Amino acid sequence: MRILGRLVVICLLAFSILLILPASSQAQQRPPIVEQVAKTYGLDSWDKVEAIRYTWNGEIPGLFKVAHTWEWEPKTGKITYEGKDKSGKPVKVTYDSSQLGSQSDQVKNEIEPSFVNDNYWLLFPFHAYWDTSAAVSDQGMKKLPIGTASSTLVSVKYPAEAGGYTPGDTWDLYVGKDNRVQQMVYHRGGAQKPSVVTATWAGYKKAGPLLISTEHRGSADGKPLHVFISDVSVKLAGSDTWMKAQ
Repeated sequence: MRILGRLVVICLLAFSILLILPASSQAQQRPPIVEQVAKTYGLDSWDKVEAIRYTWNGEIPGLFKVAHTWEWEPKTGKITYEGKDKSGKPVKVTYDSSQLGSQSDQVKNEIEPSFVNDNYWLLFPFHAYWDTSAAVSDQGMKKLPIGTASSTLVSVKYPAEAGGYTPGDTWDLYVGKDNRVQQMVYHRGGAQKPSVVTATWAGYKKAGPLLISTEHRGSADGKPLHVFISDVSVKLAGSDTWMKAQ
């Protein structure tokens, strides 16, 4: 397995790039909280977003430390990646996510899976709303996995028979009264590791109309995990100005 693939496994693979773009929603068939949470993160302004820049940083002490820098145009599917290849050499590549079949093996097998992983960390409240193949349930007030407080558990479970990187994944979101995610627990479908990832959602900042959690601390199969999102900026349609998260 390629090195970026290993890093993505450690830090949560999700589904294919087709799920990155909003599907036609059937939110009325789901608990209201999934739409309420998405709106808290800026769903109503998503159609105004022309581009997003960010750096995804992940670390498990003694195992890996990595940074991926992205610029993504949701409407066009254009993605620019800056980071390192499997040998540690600097890489910068721009590709069209709607034309993956024509891309290099490096893009298809290393860079694109990393993009999907990192984008789910950045925007999972949107994906929970967009990904209509997932079953979403409101399980009421539950104790937080980290600490002693309680919040509303919203479980997002993907079907085991679906395509993608890890079918059968479950993302348990613990949502506060302000409709912000406070913590999450990720249960991987299948035999790949880690099986369970637990992380806080903190360090909230606004990048234009989008609310972003920039700080995640927790564990991956019992090993300390730190994921943080840095240098987040958003550009809206009709503007040349990048709005930095603050």
